[in-house]
Amino acid sequence: MSTRPTVHALIPARGGSKGVPGKNVRAVGGFPMLAYSILAAREAARIDRTVVTTDADHIAELARQFGADVPFLRPAEFARDEAPDLAYINHYLDWLRAYEDALPDWLVILRPTTPLRDPAVLDAAVDAFAARPEATGLRSVHPLAEPPQKQLGLRDGWLVGLFPHDPRPEYYNLPRQSFPQSYQPNGYVDVVRTAFIRETGLLYGDRAMGFETAPVIEIDHPEDMDYLAYWIERHGDPLLNLLRGRFGPRGLAPAAAGD
Repeated sequence: MSTRPTVHALIPARGGSKGVPGKNVRAVGGFPMLAYSILAAREAARIDRTVVTTDADHIAELARQFGADVPFLRPAEFARDEAPDLAYINHYLDWLRAYEDALPDWLVILRPTTPLRDPAVLDAAVDAFAARPEATGLRSVHPLAEPPQKQLGLRDGWLVGLFPHDPRPEYYNLPRQSFPQSYQPNGYVDVVRTAFIRETGLLYGDRAMGFETAPVIEIDHPEDMDYLAYWIERHGDPLLNLLRGRFGPRGLAPAAAGD
């Protein structure tokens, strides 16, 4: 009889975002954006523990208020703009090995910048990963409306194609049906194997599953926050309803405004 793998959700929420300052604690429907990812993880049946990794005291306090485990503050060297995902992931695994002497089998990475999730979809991603033991990782994606072959670059002011090895003249003017369907990683849910990371130093590996979701709202620029607020006001969201039911209609005030 097989044993169900242990799964931790790891939510990265550093304090020094420059593109959208303070985005992790910015209010969405009256609640900090970070709260949505915490609640989605806590509602998912396949996730055993929900951990926020942050370098900021005010974010740590806020995460605890919404039910996340924050067992440490992330060192500054793992929270810089240029730090790769593997930096905070390996820091968490090192901390677990040092202080709890046990690692989960898998990590579910949930970036707060993709706040609107269905916990059932997180469970479906874990189940899909479990069904493919040969997979080295899983990334959520959604279909692109236009293939990358139709994008153009600029060189000395002249438009140039980005796929110079395509032999077709002006291939970038061909109909999109002339190219294979392309997919955009969207941060909805990623699943990785801790043993694979430790053994190879890689995150997803060369057999990464694509887990298709509907297009999502990602927060990369200030105007994305405006669109997210508009979407919430117009359509609502089940996670927002859950947050209101558990924490009141106006949410919890952050411990500090932060950056």
